Amino acid sequence: MMPVVHQSVGRGLRILVAVACGCGMWSSLTLARADFLFRQDTEQSVRAAILLAPDGWQYYMRLAQFDREHARDLLTTSLALNRYDAQADIELGLQYEADGDFDRAEKQLLQAYDVDHTYLPRWSLANYYFRRDNLSAFWNWARSAAAMPAEDVGSLFDLCWHVSPDPAHITAAILNEKPELLRQYIGFLLAKDQPAAVASVAPRLIRSADPVSDRQTMFAVVNRLVAVNDAADANAVWRLLIQNRWVAADISMPNNAGFQREPLPVSFDWSLPEYQGLHSWPGSSGLMTEFTGSEPEDCTIADQTVTLTPGKYSLSYDYHTTDIPPGTGIRWQVLDAKSNAVLSESPDLSSNEVKHAALGFSVASGVSLLRLRLAYRRTLGTPHISGMLNVASTHIEELPR
Repeated sequence: MMPVVHQSVGRGLRILVAVACGCGMWSSLTLARADFLFRQDTEQSVRAAILLAPDGWQYYMRLAQFDREHARDLLTTSLALNRYDAQADIELGLQYEADGDFDRAEKQLLQAYDVDHTYLPRWSLANYYFRRDNLSAFWNWARSAAAMPAEDVGSLFDLCWHVSPDPAHITAAILNEKPELLRQYIGFLLAKDQPAAVASVAPRLIRSADPVSDRQTMFAVVNRLVAVNDAADANAVWRLLIQNRWVAADISMPNNAGFQREPLPVSFDWSLPEYQGLHSWPGSSGLMTEFTGSEPEDCTIADQTVTLTPGKYSLSYDYHTTDIPPGTGIRWQVLDAKSNAVLSESPDLSSNEVKHAALGFSVASGVSLLRLRLAYRRTLGTPHISGMLNVASTHIEELPR
């Protein structure tokens, strides 16, 4: 008798297990079907997904974006299923605001922040108080949003600029030492053509960030300051980069005087333009330039911006040439960086032997940014040159007054 009972119990258990497995498989298939319909991302498919999985809170969230007439009820249902859905809180708050129910709108947005302290709820609250003209609350939440910046906070800066187009005010109100915020703010200020404000913020990024992430940003800052002829700020940022070992550079003038390092993409290092028929490269022997005979008639071989105080100076240089006759147009020039006027120019460079030469020039008061340019301009009546130029070194020395 006992074996029969045992067999019956065992059979019953197997049936129960089979039924449970079947229910689980059916449930899994239903959820999979609902997810498939949800991913179709049409109003009809999302409604069908809700019929299959009525507890899918995210389905109601998405349907609310399709069915704006019933959005409030759908968002309320979504929050009833998942009270930690900050996005639904934000959407519902915006619905209340659109309906003129500002108390409930504010409460809903604050609830979004209660369940989610990331950037989006903070940004949404800043927007809300901006629209309500509550500037005290706006700046509080703008600062809060800046404390946890997203990958792109340009819209936050735009909103702050709309409230107060004063970089000093924005800097004081919301800026912190987070590199991800500082680099975006610098980019914003550059786009707004605010180089003086950029110069005041740049040192903060240098102190808090690292060269791998932000060296190129700092080069853009220096180049912009040079472009607007802000010698003091450009030089201050550049020296700070050198002091903090963000760049390999020289304190003496010019930087990279022997052309032994690959130039950095910044105004305070050499620019070596490439042309058809003319190719330059730095190395242990200095700057090598090859002319093939098809180079442009007027072009720059090397160029660097320098900052100098008023006074008298000498640019000395060592060079030699191969197969380049005299009088064919290779010259050193010193230019006013702002006006591009040539302040001084050397004789043509041509020497089969290593030659030391110097070019004197003066820096007048009010002229602090200059350009050193090694240029080629074909002399009238001469053919294009074909040969090699080697500039072994350069040096700027202030002369006694």
